[in-house]
Amino acid sequence: MSDATVSEPGHRLKPLTPAMLRELSVRSNVRGAAQSLGHYGVILLLGALIWKVTATWGVLWALPLMVVQGYVVAFLFMAVHETAHKTAFRSRGLNLAVGYLSAFIIGLPYEYYCLFHWDHHRYTQDPERDPELIVGVKPASDTQLALAYSGLLQVAGRLQLMLGHALIGKVTVPWIPESKRAVIVTEARIHVALYALLLALSLWFSSALLLWVWIVPLIIGQFFLRPYLYAEHTGCDRTRSAFHNTRTTYTGAVVKWFAWNMPYHVEHHAYPSIPFHALPKLNEIVDGEIVHRGRGYIRTTRETWAWFRRQRQAG
Repeated sequence: MSDATVSEPGHRLKPLTPAMLRELSVRSNVRGAAQSLGHYGVILLLGALIWKVTATWGVLWALPLMVVQGYVVAFLFMAVHETAHKTAFRSRGLNLAVGYLSAFIIGLPYEYYCLFHWDHHRYTQDPERDPELIVGVKPASDTQLALAYSGLLQVAGRLQLMLGHALIGKVTVPWIPESKRAVIVTEARIHVALYALLLALSLWFSSALLLWVWIVPLIIGQFFLRPYLYAEHTGCDRTRSAFHNTRTTYTGAVVKWFAWNMPYHVEHHAYPSIPFHALPKLNEIVDGEIVHRGRGYIRTTRETWAWFRRQRQAG
C-alpha cells in the first residue's frame, strides 16, 4: 500500500519529505510487543477477575467487569488492523501471529480482512467500490440506526458470511480476487472448526468460562466499537484526498492506547506505511491540513448519528 495522498484541485498539502517518511516508517518489534502484550495482559487480568467474581458471588456481580472486558476485547480489532498493514512489528512472522490470534478472538478471519481492508484504502468513500460502504448498514428508521450503532447487525453479517464461506465453499464478494478465494474458504473452515471444538470442550466440561470472559464481553464491546468505527469516515467528503475523506478524532490517552492510535485516522490513511506508534508525531506535522476533526467520541457520535438521519430524510 503506497503512501500517496491524493489532493483535490486547489488543495495544497504539506507532504512529508522522503527523509521524514523513512524516519516515521521505522517498524519496531519492541513497540509492537509492548502494545500487544499490554493489550492481552489487560484481557487476561479482567478475564481472571470475571471468573473469580462469577464463581464467588454470581454472574450479575461480574457484569461491570464484563463491560470493561467487552471494550478491551472488541478493540482487538485494532491489532488485526495494524497487523494487516504489517506495521505492528518489524517481523512479518510476529505480525501474522498476532493478527491471526486477534482475528480469531473477534470472529473476523484475518486473510479475509486483509483483502477487505486493502480495497477500503484503495477506494475510500467510493460508494461503488469501498467495501465498508458496500456492506454498510443503510438504516431506514431510528430503530434500525440504533441497531447499526450497536454493532450487532455487523457481527451477525460477518458470522453469516464466514459460515457461508465454510459450508458452501463459494466466495462472491468483489474484493476477494479469484486467486485468493480458496484461501478464504479454507480459513473460514478452520475458524468454524476451532469454534466448534471450543464449544464441544465447554459442554464436555460443563464450563461457562468462555461465555463469561469472552463471548458475552465481545458482544457488549460492539456497542463501543461500532460508534468508534463510524467516526472514521461518516459525513466526510467523497473524494480521493485522505485529508478530506477521513476524520481524526481528538480523544484521551486511554482511548488512543486501546485503539492503537487509530483515532489519528487521517494520518493513517494519508501514510498507511507509518506504524501506530509514530502517528502522534505525524499528527504534529500534518495537523493543520486535517479538514474533519472530531472532538471526543461522544460528540462525534452525535454528529455521525445526525448525518445518518439527514441522509435518510433526504432520501
